[in-house]
Amino acid sequence: MTHGDGASRELDAPPRFVDLQTHSTASDGALAPALVVQAAHDAQLYAMALTDHDTIDGLPEAREAGLRLGVRVVAGVELSTHFGADELHLLGLHLSNTDTIRDELRELQRGRLARAEFIVHALNELSIPVTVEAVLAEAGDGAVGRPHVARAMVNGGWVRDFREAFDKWLGFGKPAYVDKPRFEVAAGIALVHRAGGLAIWAHPGEDATASRITALAAFGLDGVEVLHPSHPPYLAQKLIGLTEEAGLLPSGGSDWHGTMEGPRRIGGQLVPKIWLDWQDARVASRAEHAPGTHS
Repeated sequence: MTHGDGASRELDAPPRFVDLQTHSTASDGALAPALVVQAAHDAQLYAMALTDHDTIDGLPEAREAGLRLGVRVVAGVELSTHFGADELHLLGLHLSNTDTIRDELRELQRGRLARAEFIVHALNELSIPVTVEAVLAEAGDGAVGRPHVARAMVNGGWVRDFREAFDKWLGFGKPAYVDKPRFEVAAGIALVHRAGGLAIWAHPGEDATASRITALAAFGLDGVEVLHPSHPPYLAQKLIGLTEEAGLLPSGGSDWHGTMEGPRRIGGQLVPKIWLDWQDARVASRAEHAPGTHS
């Protein structure tokens, strides 16, 4: 299988790898979308997915850079959803009809802003005088999140670094933690499908049991993120088996936010290109059998 934006490299000798989870300044990443694509090019990746939190605003810039650099850019998004009492992150990959979900994503971003305001209020009550304005300055034009609160805290001198901000104040169960607005996983999967994409369970960790995957597959889940920096080899192998048993697709990515070293660097997970080929085939098959299409 070849693609128009990468066919010229089809005969390259080295194996091809892809990275199907990266983040830019459109949400909480450190680099602009074009620079994320540049990093993918420098890492000799065949393709990358831009999966910013609750936003697709970085995709036009990323796609332009991909065409210029010869890197395939997969249109994606990362959604924070709920499954029962638990939070579950969902990747939408291969989005083709992004206009159909733009308004819903804007609503999710408004929920992010409200959450940031509640977090700032909680910190103020705890005698940390960070301001909403400082947090929004860190976010710039991106979708605001806890990392922007953490950066404002670091810059204000109230914590030494990100780790202290989350471990002491912002992490789950900590004094300034605020739950995200509830968004059911079934609604998230439906949103991804409306945009023509595949819904992938992001970095499931040990929560990925056979019964959970079966339940999510009933909602229309398409795949599981098998390779992720938080997954040790034994867990990745387990996830491969569970994914195959459920008839779902494997995926993987670095969850890159800008670090230049270690397993979280872009391309650090060595996700094989054939996984992307399988995803492409599923997208093509679904489009072929969609109502109103003809063989």
